[in-house]
Amino acid sequence: MSDVVAEIRGRAGLITLNRPKALNALSLGMVRELTAALLAWRDDPAVEVVAVRGTGKEGVFGAFCAGGDIRFFHQSALAGNPQLEDFFTEEYALNHLIHTYPKPYVAFMDGIVMGGGMGISQGARVRIVTERTKMAMPETNIGLFPDVGGGFFLGRCPGYMGEYLALTGSVIGGADALAAQLADVMMPSQDLPDLWESLVSLGTQALPAQVDAESAAAQSALARASGPIDHFFALDSVPAIIAALEADTSDWARETAALLRHRSPLMLHVVLEQVRRGRAMGLADDLRMERDLVRHCFHLRPGAASETVEGIRALAVDKDHAPRWNPPRIEDVTPEMVQPFFVSPWPDHAHPLATLR
Repeated sequence: MSDVVAEIRGRAGLITLNRPKALNALSLGMVRELTAALLAWRDDPAVEVVAVRGTGKEGVFGAFCAGGDIRFFHQSALAGNPQLEDFFTEEYALNHLIHTYPKPYVAFMDGIVMGGGMGISQGARVRIVTERTKMAMPETNIGLFPDVGGGFFLGRCPGYMGEYLALTGSVIGGADALAAQLADVMMPSQDLPDLWESLVSLGTQALPAQVDAESAAAQSALARASGPIDHFFALDSVPAIIAALEADTSDWARETAALLRHRSPLMLHVVLEQVRRGRAMGLADDLRMERDLVRHCFHLRPGAASETVEGIRALAVDKDHAPRWNPPRIEDVTPEMVQPFFVSPWPDHAHPLATLR
């Protein structure tokens, strides 16, 4: 069976990610199948609404998508496989297609929703979370940055939540996602099958009403931490943020500082700049910036010297959880190391995402 099951039933175009052993991590083939289905249904009058879900070990729902296939990234970077370039170009074009889709697109964000899973859900008209949702953009843990439009959607979180989520890679639950404006509806996971079927029979009439974010935020630990988040993550540099956190005596500040000390120092600096630039950008420009960034992640220092290749090695290949970051300390990163990430390797007319509007 295919890793992506796309079918029209009743009034709905239904997409099921079907790679449960890999937590539905996106391959290049899956990106292409998703794109083909959405393009085919865009002008099909039979399709009123599109919905996407994941498959878990126990069946449908329970696991949405853990992101891109990082083992493929690692192997391709070391082997010089040109499909690595294709993957990011086509994935970001798919993200843009979802954000600009003319029909309601509903994302059932049950279970793990990370990285590339955020890319295929944040552009949805209706983003549904449950009590099982585990959401994160954890890329700084592997020497990468929150891509797939992360600069755009994290930059639009309330206050400085976007900086906090991007830099720490912290995992948040459903109520937190509502508080961060990264979800629209929270419902019990047991109700998802009925909603899925009602989209088939009722089409757009079955779309759930958006939750009042303020009432949902009352159950959110992230919302309760918004004061310290805004205090520390509004500072103008990563060294300033870490120094302030480490000078504070609260448990929250100490734990947050310890998290940041485990992330790639270089990419923390890149990510803070990315989110702050992304906040002022439209989606297409943000995705073009991120396409530049991801190219540089693998090519400014090629092969095993790449911070991203090293981060994936430590987490998913050798699993020693001891990445050798270069430089090793937040305080050792210079502006001269960061700025080349933001210089596009392509002229505007030849950019891989030049046609996005």
